[in-house]
Amino acid sequence: MDLGIFIPIGNNGWMISATSPQYKPSFDLNRAIAEKAETYGFNFLLSMVKLRGFGGPTEFWDHNLESFTLMAGLAAVTSNIQLFASVALPTLPPPIVARMASTIDDISNGRFGINIVSGWNQSEYTQMGVWPGDWYYDRRYGYATEYVQIMRELWTTGQSDFKGEFFTMDDCRLSPRPKAGSVPIVCAGQSDRGMRFCAEYGDFQFIIGSEDVAGTAADTERLLGHAADTGRDVGPYALYFVITGETDAEAQAKWDHYREGADLEAIAFMTGQANLDVSGSTAAKITELQNIFALNIGKIVGSHASVAQQLDELAAINGLKGVMCIFDDFIAGTEDFGQKVMPLLRSR
Repeated sequence: MDLGIFIPIGNNGWMISATSPQYKPSFDLNRAIAEKAETYGFNFLLSMVKLRGFGGPTEFWDHNLESFTLMAGLAAVTSNIQLFASVALPTLPPPIVARMASTIDDISNGRFGINIVSGWNQSEYTQMGVWPGDWYYDRRYGYATEYVQIMRELWTTGQSDFKGEFFTMDDCRLSPRPKAGSVPIVCAGQSDRGMRFCAEYGDFQFIIGSEDVAGTAADTERLLGHAADTGRDVGPYALYFVITGETDAEAQAKWDHYREGADLEAIAFMTGQANLDVSGSTAAKITELQNIFALNIGKIVGSHASVAQQLDELAAINGLKGVMCIFDDFIAGTEDFGQKVMPLLRSR
């Protein structure tokens, strides 16, 4: 089973809480995480793209680095680990992103891939005048389809004359091209339409993990059903918080403490933005009420032995390729996981 880390490109990671660890993102922080991840045998790192935060007392995600330039920096100081940057499609033309990817592919010696973010948070794009309009909610996967087709054409042949509904290329050129003739594409849409897009054009799909293993298995099966229709090999990765302690009770106490500190003001702003998107997408998933302070991402909480057992249960899901981990304190969490959980994993 592949294991990765959703590195903290934004402040405070993925907990909208005043009682969780509070920190600003920096290259030094993410470099330290990357170096530890390589030491302990993690397979990949992924950084999100976030252009406007949700405010509140914690200033949640008001402070963010830029994904491609961060991963270019990490490519230069790592040797083995796969690196994924994220692109918000309305912000950059596909030929520019294709060239950026080719550059980082060269820096990393073929260890780079792109996470496609179609975009649902309207405020991120209206602030800079690039929101396409409300039509985009329903047609964004058509837009994303043309986007990826252009990039792949440039990576494969170095030239594109693509003519579509959203993009027109006129003898567009790219050189140098990626070493393998392409770079991996990952997606994270949770709707059936999002998964179908990944089955058609992606190589990996991130699934928001469920605390019930059966829920993650069902989403994995749903994706693999779409992949069977397209005849393509798509690897599902499940996204989970991993919170460890010396005992199950100690780890659960951490989680409860973080939940008690939920930043309700930031959460209210986030849900207001998500409610503008009625297409049944990722926005709907992360704003369910159960653990909204943690974006309703599934949790693996417990002692080191309990966490290893839960990960091994996930590894037994037919077709699940791996797990992407989120830690509360990323440096300490990566170290603790590498030293005390990795050796216990049957799946490794």
